[in-house]
Amino acid sequence: MHADGGGLYLQVTRAGVPSWTFRFMRNGRERYMGLGPLHTISLAEARKRAADARLQKIEGGDPIETRRAKRAAARTEQAKVMTFQACAEAYISANEKGWRNPKHAAQWPATLSTYAYPVLGDLPVHAIDTGLVTKVIEPIWSTKSETASRVRGRIEAVLDWATVRGLRSGENPARWRGHLDKLLPKKSKIARVEHHAALPYPEIGEFIAQLRQQDGVAALALQFAILTAARTGEVVGAMWSEIDLKQRTWTIPPERMKAGKVHRVPLCHAAMAIVEKAASLRSGEFVFPGGKAGRGLSNMAMLKVLSRMGRDQLTTHGFRSSFRDWAAERTSFPAEVAEMALAHTVGDQVQAAYRRGDLFEKRRDLAEAWATFCDAAHIGTGDVIEIGVGN
Repeated sequence: MHADGGGLYLQVTRAGVPSWTFRFMRNGRERYMGLGPLHTISLAEARKRAADARLQKIEGGDPIETRRAKRAAARTEQAKVMTFQACAEAYISANEKGWRNPKHAAQWPATLSTYAYPVLGDLPVHAIDTGLVTKVIEPIWSTKSETASRVRGRIEAVLDWATVRGLRSGENPARWRGHLDKLLPKKSKIARVEHHAALPYPEIGEFIAQLRQQDGVAALALQFAILTAARTGEVVGAMWSEIDLKQRTWTIPPERMKAGKVHRVPLCHAAMAIVEKAASLRSGEFVFPGGKAGRGLSNMAMLKVLSRMGRDQLTTHGFRSSFRDWAAERTSFPAEVAEMALAHTVGDQVQAAYRRGDLFEKRRDLAEAWATFCDAAHIGTGDVIEIGVGN
């Protein structure tokens, strides 16, 4: 040990390896703090480090513990550095079980992999700024506006998750309102909103007649979807345990509903006929089984039926619009009855609080009237002879 003064020593091991050491007393105990090897730390640097250590000791601190704390903080900070892709994957893993729509769950990683990861994936999440976000979405904002909007929203969600986790701070650079809306044009200005193609309701009788000529489970499912005004996912996921044949009711559990609430569907005489036919073909728990054992129809099955019929311009969802237009223009049922039949939220929270029922019996009358209209005879002029439209 070769003293330099002020507690600084040059320590040379038996093997001849020299290094700097600071010697001090703490609570009556002799302690040694390594300051680095001689070949790296000069005498001037060693004296500076020893002086810093003496100052900490005078102020009541422990130089060794202070250094340990700094190193631990640096390790913690390094551990907190996550890339955008790592954060996105963690967000998806944490939330995918709550996404009822499998298609929606699949789109998250697919769109981020295609558009976001090439630009943001390997970057620390705390480094993502407005310029980087716009670099992702601006190239597709005009040509793929719907996709670009969804990608922006997903980036925003991932960055919010990272902020809550303490991985970044400050405003979210992917926020639309009051931020990106000042840099990019509104979607409505660059892309016309296209609604689901719907069949005009006066043509529904002729269409149903043609549909009944189609073979297969998917054709039955499409008839059922039209008669119940249900969504595609609700129909292809229908289980026999949800059907009450005696009460002529189909009860869809909340996890399969868009609004996350139980929805009761009255089954009209025509819908019951389809259920009875499906029962004669029963091969499992699904009312409309798919080609693979233990699985229902795919979301595309009913669209393929429309394609076979030469009706590619129509969508399954569009028949809900046909039903709604018919109910508004050809019946005197209250609008809220039709809206509840479509499983739409009716009124505001105050109205909902006072409306305890689901207008089920009125909806049963509406369903029967719709079935009758779908069976109506069409004359050559396209006029419709309406039978038993409810009031």
